Amino acid sequence: MTVSRTDAQVPVPVQDLADWQHALRAQFPIITAHPEQSYLDSAATAQKPQAVLDAVHTYLTTTNANAGRGTYTWANRTTTLVEEARERVKLFLADPAPERSAVHFTSGTTEGLRAVARDWLPGLLADGDEIVVPVADHEANIAPWLETQRQLARQGVDIHVRPMPYQAASGDYDHTALAELAGPRTRFVAASHVHHVYGGNMNVHRIRRAVGPDAVICLDAAQSVGHLPVSVAELDVDFVVFSGHKAMALPGTGAVWARQARGPEFTPGGWSGTPNTVGIASLAAALDWLDAAGADRIERWTVELAARLTEGLRHLDAYEILGCQSSLAADSPVQRRQGIVTLRHRAIDSGDLGFILFSHGFMVRSDQHCQGRAGESTGSVRVSLHVYNTVEEVDRLLGVLASLG
Repeated sequence: MTVSRTDAQVPVPVQDLADWQHALRAQFPIITAHPEQSYLDSAATAQKPQAVLDAVHTYLTTTNANAGRGTYTWANRTTTLVEEARERVKLFLADPAPERSAVHFTSGTTEGLRAVARDWLPGLLADGDEIVVPVADHEANIAPWLETQRQLARQGVDIHVRPMPYQAASGDYDHTALAELAGPRTRFVAASHVHHVYGGNMNVHRIRRAVGPDAVICLDAAQSVGHLPVSVAELDVDFVVFSGHKAMALPGTGAVWARQARGPEFTPGGWSGTPNTVGIASLAAALDWLDAAGADRIERWTVELAARLTEGLRHLDAYEILGCQSSLAADSPVQRRQGIVTLRHRAIDSGDLGFILFSHGFMVRSDQHCQGRAGESTGSVRVSLHVYNTVEEVDRLLGVLASLG
C-alpha cells in the first residue's frame, strides 16, 4: 500500500482524547438512549448531535419559509440562511478563492455527481476526448459518467472511458499507472477521497501531478467530509461532492462545491425549485459542530479504533479482511483505514453474520456495498466507526467475532 505524506508514522495513541471523546459521545441522544446497542454503520449515515437537532427545531419553529421567493421577514431570514450556508461550506472545505467558487445544494452525493455529469460535463468534452472513471468505487461515482458517455454517443460525440488503475494488493489508486494512462485528451477524472469498502484514503493529492494541470478532477467526498479534514487548496480538485447525512446533517441534504477555474462555469440545469431549507439549516449546524469538535481529532480517533479492530482481526484465522493486508497491525507504518473495516467470515455468509452481530447489539452493514463492477462481487460485513464509538465497543465486537470461530 502506498505511504502518503503523513502515513510513515506509527499511529499515535488516543488516550489523550478519551475525555474529549466522552464529552462528544454524550451529545448524541440516540447513542446515549441505547447503551446496549453499538451503532457501527456511520459510512451509511452518521448520527446527529444535539446541536444539529436544536438547529432544526429552532429553524422550524422560528423561521420556516421558502427561500428567494418572499419579501417578509421569515422568507428573508431563510434566503440569508441558504446563502450563508453556501459560504459555510466553502469555509469548511478551506476554499482558497471563495469569491470565485460556487456551492449548489442537492439531495446528496448521488444527485450531486449526476448534476455534474448531466449539466456540466457534456460542455467540457469533444469528440475523441477521454475521461477516467473509478470502476471499483461506489456505483454513484461510476454510473453518471457512463450515462454521459452514452448521451454524447447518441449525439455523435465519441468519448473514451479509461478505467482508473488500482494497486492490486491494496485497492488504492495506482498513481504511477494513472500518469502513464493520462494524455493530452484526458479531460476529466472522477475519484473518491476515501474508499467506502476498503477504508483507504485514496491519496487524491497525487492525482493532479499524475494527470497534469488542465484535467478536471471531481471528488466523491461522501466518506471524508465530516470524518477528516478536507482542504480543496491541498487537494487541487475542481469539484467536491458530499452528502450531509454522512456529515451529521439531515438526510436529503448534500452539496456540490465547484472551483470554477477549469472548463465551463458550473450551473445546474433546469428550473431551481424549493430548496431543502431545513436540511440546509442542519448542514450549517453540523459543519459548525464538526469544526468545534475538530476534524483532525475525529480522524485520529476513528483511525485508531479501526487499527485496534484490524489488529484483533488479523489474529482470527476465520476472517478475511478486505483491502490492504500490509496495514492490519496496529503499529503498521503504512496508511491506516479511515474508520472503515470490511470483513468476511470464511464459513458464515455475510448476511447471516450481520444478523448474528445484531443479536449481540451491533449494527453493521452486510451486503456488496454498492461497489462498481470491478469491485467485490461477494457480500461482506462493513464496520464503520465515528467519534461516538468507543474502544470498549471495538473490544466487545472482537470478542463476539472470536467466539464464532
